[in-house]
Amino acid sequence: MQWAERIGRRIKPRDLHLLTVVAEHGNIAKAAESLAVSRPVVSRTIAELERMLGVPLFDRTAHGVEPTLYGRALAKRSVAIFDELRQSIREIEFLADPGSGEFSIGSTEAIAAGLLATVIEQLSQEHPKLVFKMELGNAAARLRLLRERQCELVVARQRQPEPDLTIEPLFHERLVVVAGPGNRWLGRRKIDLAALVREPWIHAPLEIEPGGPTHAAFRAFGLDVPCTIVSESVGFRYSMLASGRFLTMVPGSLLLHAPKHLGLRALAVDMPRWDAPTSIITVKGRTLSPAAELFMARLRELAKALRKLGGTRSGRSATKG
Repeated sequence: MQWAERIGRRIKPRDLHLLTVVAEHGNIAKAAESLAVSRPVVSRTIAELERMLGVPLFDRTAHGVEPTLYGRALAKRSVAIFDELRQSIREIEFLADPGSGEFSIGSTEAIAAGLLATVIEQLSQEHPKLVFKMELGNAAARLRLLRERQCELVVARQRQPEPDLTIEPLFHERLVVVAGPGNRWLGRRKIDLAALVREPWIHAPLEIEPGGPTHAAFRAFGLDVPCTIVSESVGFRYSMLASGRFLTMVPGSLLLHAPKHLGLRALAVDMPRWDAPTSIITVKGRTLSPAAELFMARLRELAKALRKLGGTRSGRSATKG
């Protein structure tokens, strides 16, 4: 197949966009409605692409259409093409105005509320035109969004290497037991974790799952995880801690960057660190926007400062590996 004769001069970006929309909807009528064109236009474009490439791109079914092996390959690469085009436009905008642009970040709520909030606060003051989009969720959801180009990078604790991803470790978190103002355990010089198991605790669901940092920390001391409330919301956790009754276990960076007016403090419990480092995760070979590069550079500076504090690697190891 000659590129110049059969593809380079004949396939248009509009055709590839139409292909991806049909693949997404699995129905020509729905795709036509989404694109605000007629069904014959969609059918004709698909037929012309199939003729040029010499392979079927869709199988017709009773419920609509389904991409063939060739159709899936072309749709996948088309998404990448449009993503690169978007990135090039963003880069041009950024070069014209270094303080503008937007990008999406995937993370957990605990990391976003502490570490990432600090970076975004700094950059938003320096570059008020920058737009930050946060995508929060579990590990599978975050990596899916990353691979599907719905976010440019993920900041998370990633233990398992992935062949298509670049994982850049930043630092190891030290877990801390946190209490709000008036908690009866505040001020005690040394506390065994076992002494706290009968207290009311609030945890995030991902943290108490097997392999999660809180689960691993309690198991390192041979304890079951005590739990009164389970909530994904960091804001809700802050509200419950304010009562002075509840305890929680969080990464040290979250406490370090928590709002000072809340009066949250770490109890004197010798806690293990979690061996899975907080890392920047990106897709290998994918071009990042200048805004993302700026964000990562600032995040590396902050991580370096956290390592110099010396507290992020103290304590026993909660997990092996």
